[in-house]
Amino acid sequence: MQRSDFSFTLPDHLIARFPPAQRRDSRLLILHPDASITHAQFPDLLDQVQAGDLMVFNNTRVIPARLLGQKSTGGQVEVLIERVLDDQRALAHVRASKSPKAGSRLRLEGELDVECTGREGALFCLTFHHAEPLLSLLERYGHMPLPPYMDRADQPEDQERYQTVYAQKPGAVAAPTAGLHFDQQLLAQLAQKGVQTAFVTLHVGAGTFQPVKVDKLEEHVMHQEWLEVTEEVAEQVRQTQAAGGRIIAVGTTSVRCLETASHSGQIQAYRGETDIFIYPGYQWRCVDQLITNFHLPESTLLMLVASFAGHQPIMQAYQEAIDEGYRFYSYGDAMLLTRASA
Repeated sequence: MQRSDFSFTLPDHLIARFPPAQRRDSRLLILHPDASITHAQFPDLLDQVQAGDLMVFNNTRVIPARLLGQKSTGGQVEVLIERVLDDQRALAHVRASKSPKAGSRLRLEGELDVECTGREGALFCLTFHHAEPLLSLLERYGHMPLPPYMDRADQPEDQERYQTVYAQKPGAVAAPTAGLHFDQQLLAQLAQKGVQTAFVTLHVGAGTFQPVKVDKLEEHVMHQEWLEVTEEVAEQVRQTQAAGGRIIAVGTTSVRCLETASHSGQIQAYRGETDIFIYPGYQWRCVDQLITNFHLPESTLLMLVASFAGHQPIMQAYQEAIDEGYRFYSYGDAMLLTRASA
């Protein structure tokens, strides 16, 4: 397939630049296996699940990864931490009129003394010369790394709303956005209905927003992200499948965890990097249903959901969502998808 097969035109006013008043206030487009569509509200998800299903969430926590400042030469610089390596070192994207060289210093957020020690590919190696741990410094000085298409500065409410209510393990620089719709009440209602829950971890990187630049999908080089699926979660999945329950992934990041850990055919514990690229033609191994937001045109995430539910049904559903005024992207509305028959 070609990149252009995943193109669509989105009116600017449908980009959700701010969250709804309440997490559960979003709409839910349900795409059924026969390609029919039901328009619902997100809490109606409760009517679509049943006792014995396993819902899998990504418990990564977004870190305030964006830092502003100056180079030692006085030029403006913007840093987006991609990965925290330890208490002092990180890999980062650096935007400046001239890229900093190894050995140069940056003064970020007025007080942070940072040294550029080299590069790893497109990323810069940064060392923070402070006794305080890097994650703590980011919590104190950093800005929430809102996606580029929001086209605004972060605000105080983003500290809470661009974060799931179950976020635990810091390391992401973008939110697993399908999870933003869940509040504690909805999680409790799922439990009351007998839906089981499991938590995987995938630290979402800025690469999730990288456009596909090649025309042929098989030529695209996927970015890497770190994930963990514990043996406990793998056993939950195996038991659910053996009992006839469905595996419901909350978000494409949970999908990437489950499918990476199932590469041998049956899910096993997995801890490490993944560069899995899922597009039409992929042989699905684990996930039965998927809760996801609406994604960017020609993005790897749109290609993933098209692989899951079928290319034509997805593109038709996107057009109907546009016609019906759904809100798109991170703070937008959601879809519930069922895996298409092979």
